[in-house]
Amino acid sequence: MHASRTIRNVANAVNLSTPLGLTLALAGHGRIRRLRGLWIAERVRLPLLNASAMTVGSVVLVPGRTLAEAEVGIPGLLAHEDEHAWQWAACLGLPFLPLYFLAVGWSQLRCGDRASANAFERQAGLALGGYRENPKRPLGSSPQLWRRRAERAACRCVRILRKRFTSRGL
Repeated sequence: MHASRTIRNVANAVNLSTPLGLTLALAGHGRIRRLRGLWIAERVRLPLLNASAMTVGSVVLVPGRTLAEAEVGIPGLLAHEDEHAWQWAACLGLPFLPLYFLAVGWSQLRCGDRASANAFERQAGLALGGYRENPKRPLGSSPQLWRRRAERAACRCVRILRKRFTSRGL
């Protein structure tokens, strides 16, 4: 492993993001292994995990399947998630979460998806993460336009949550 990855992993351990990731992996009954300086938690079962993979600190959580199975459809997935591990270190750990969710909100507002205008996803490589880049929409100055967009985003979130919980019989 490269010295820079070791420094990143130590930073993510000290800033408590990797312990949080490992806790989530264990709570989701994931199978944990090491690969290229990252902890890989495969077949994780967490109700709100709605992505091909998610990185917390230096831990990559892969829901419901193995990393190899996920990479069949998204060959650059591990490289994308590796960049997110660097972002956790750069943000000093847990501050990454509110910053990331602000970036998701901005992307929803500008492009109608969670990644196209999200600075974190763009820096990690949209294509590597399996995302398509959607065009930016004009912001508009109308308060009614902003309200409608916020309502649509909230409805989308509710649909996703409802689908996740009903599919698990909760």
